[in-house]
Amino acid sequence: MTERMAGRTALVTGGGSGIGRAICRRLASKGATVRVLDLDAGAANAVVTEIEAAGGAASGHAADVGDRADVARAVGETLALGPIDALVNNAGIAHVGTVETTSEEDLDRLYRVNVKGAYNLLSAVVPGMKARKSGAIVNIASVAATVAVGERFAYSMTKGAILAMTYSVAKDYVAHGIRCNAVSPARVHTPFVDEFLDRYYADNRDEVFEKLAKSQPIGRMGTPDEIAGLVAYLCSDEAAFVTGSNFPIDGGFVTLNS
Repeated sequence: MTERMAGRTALVTGGGSGIGRAICRRLASKGATVRVLDLDAGAANAVVTEIEAAGGAASGHAADVGDRADVARAVGETLALGPIDALVNNAGIAHVGTVETTSEEDLDRLYRVNVKGAYNLLSAVVPGMKARKSGAIVNIASVAATVAVGERFAYSMTKGAILAMTYSVAKDYVAHGIRCNAVSPARVHTPFVDEFLDRYYADNRDEVFEKLAKSQPIGRMGTPDEIAGLVAYLCSDEAAFVTGSNFPIDGGFVTLNS
């Protein structure tokens, strides 16, 4: 264990798998006490077990981020254990489709988790940070928030909203000691990606995987641990002068594909 986040508590949504799991493990390795929040209680508790086995401290909490009352309950559980110093809004879902092939139900489903979910956590956590005049927030956006990605109409809409909320919170609370930044990954190889390919491209999965991997100029997808390293930095005092910023972590996707 290192001491970069010693004495701090971090709440991570979608912490039970993929990028969220890697973020939880990395923050714990830097000395933070981690509150792992996930819709799947079993997945959250499995990450807690991993962290504790490595000598870290964590607790698991189940909640549907799109349900305001459920979020209030879960955040209340964590606050009963102590204040939240860092919030990572990582929970999210995806959808493939243009405006013509995106149903109202699809749009509402993505909005509920990706946008309202982040809002629910922000509104539950920011007041405590404001009262203490200290806090770090990292919202997981996407390269799709700033560049065009084909057939990602609803997903891009939600990630654009995440980026706009990041800037708004950073502006409104900079005088209250709260920093708010966004991390925008390109494609990262997680179980989420594997499930996505199985669902939408079962007939040509390997071909599509290779195409997606090579869409990053660096020639591959990112790893969850690479995203986690950047998030851990932004949550720590090493980033004390950083707020209101968006950090693409994308193998050159945004700038080198233009």
